[in-house]
Amino acid sequence: MLTWLIALPVLVAVLGAVRLLRQRRTRHAFRWLLAANLTLLGGALVVLATALTGPAQASAQATGSGGVNGSALIGAAIAVAGASIGAAIAVAYTGAAALAALSERPEMFGRTMVIVGLAEGIAVYGLVVAVLLIGKA
Repeated sequence: MLTWLIALPVLVAVLGAVRLLRQRRTRHAFRWLLAANLTLLGGALVVLATALTGPAQASAQATGSGGVNGSALIGAAIAVAGASIGAAIAVAYTGAAALAALSERPEMFGRTMVIVGLAEGIAVYGLVVAVLLIGKA
């Protein structure tokens, strides 16, 4: 958690500097932009290394104390987040198409809601995977 508290303000500062440098169209600005990107890459690698070593230590402590495996929780979070984003995109497109179809032919309400419901089912699959992962921990 401490790593994120340090990394986020640095990220915001670097992104602000990059935005200011993008307004200039000189070769000097390109070098600064490249340096900022390399700095962000290095910082991201440090955060990644910290995140990968943190759960290993936590899982070693958790197995001794009977706690939950951190890797399973991260996997469950990724499953829920990915499925939710995918369902949101699917519902946005199918919902817009369903409303367009309903404006022309209102009797197609049942068919269009089935299609929108199938798109929402993607989020349910993510929740099922998350429950299975947490259950294995």
